[in-house]
Amino acid sequence: MSVNKEVKRITTHILQSMKVEGKKIAMLTAYDFSMARILDEAGVEVLLVGDSASNVMAGHETTLPITLDQMIYHASSVVRGVSRALVVVDLPFGSYQGNSRSALDASIRIMKESGAHAVKLEGGSEVAESIERIVKAGVPVMGHLGLTPQSIYQFGTYTVRAKEEAEAKKLKEDALLLQQIGCFSIVMEKIPANLAAEVTASLDIPTIGIGAGAKVDGQVLVTHDLLGITKDFKPRFLRRYLDLYSEILQATRSYISDVKSIEFPNDKEQY
Repeated sequence: MSVNKEVKRITTHILQSMKVEGKKIAMLTAYDFSMARILDEAGVEVLLVGDSASNVMAGHETTLPITLDQMIYHASSVVRGVSRALVVVDLPFGSYQGNSRSALDASIRIMKESGAHAVKLEGGSEVAESIERIVKAGVPVMGHLGLTPQSIYQFGTYTVRAKEEAEAKKLKEDALLLQQIGCFSIVMEKIPANLAAEVTASLDIPTIGIGAGAKVDGQVLVTHDLLGITKDFKPRFLRRYLDLYSEILQATRSYISDVKSIEFPNDKEQY
């Protein structure tokens, strides 16, 4: 499906209107200029410069090692490739937990130095003070509840969250709190579909799900997973639309073979 090139830039207001009108929101991750340009042209409404760059770009086991400077580098690259999508940037681990002033400083750096449009941070009531301070400074904030990967060592597992009544109750309370203190949207990761549907119905702001069923206002996936560039990560919620790992592997082997057999370059490929 071709996308109207005249469509204006996506804003938080447009996302809110999409929820009201029942239009689903498509969100994907991006970490570099070239990929961001393709995804933006395809018509994705939101591009997340995720701290998942720590995994898929840098090869770390968790999202914890990535720094604020590295997030700003990735965000700057993405912003230069975008003309339409809303660009949201993850605040990295350690930049907002327990110190709302540090959270605001990190958010301002991201906005000023990268040109991004919003920030995202994980957690509910525990980070409410940071969210309030950032929002009051005029920076849009996207929340993130459920499985929060920056807390992986606290959880000890990447399993589904909020299956038990107490945790589900807290998630519902946190979602309402995040809306109340000014978040424009909330990501809900790896929670029961019925719970995600209930939370979505209780909120005025849009919800974005990943492993949270279909009855949310939008979906997000890691682009490298969707395209099959990664091959070992196989959660139930992931649909691979391509197998680029195999295709790139074969293309590279063909190139190596052509170089060694002097099939490349041919007469038309030289000066």
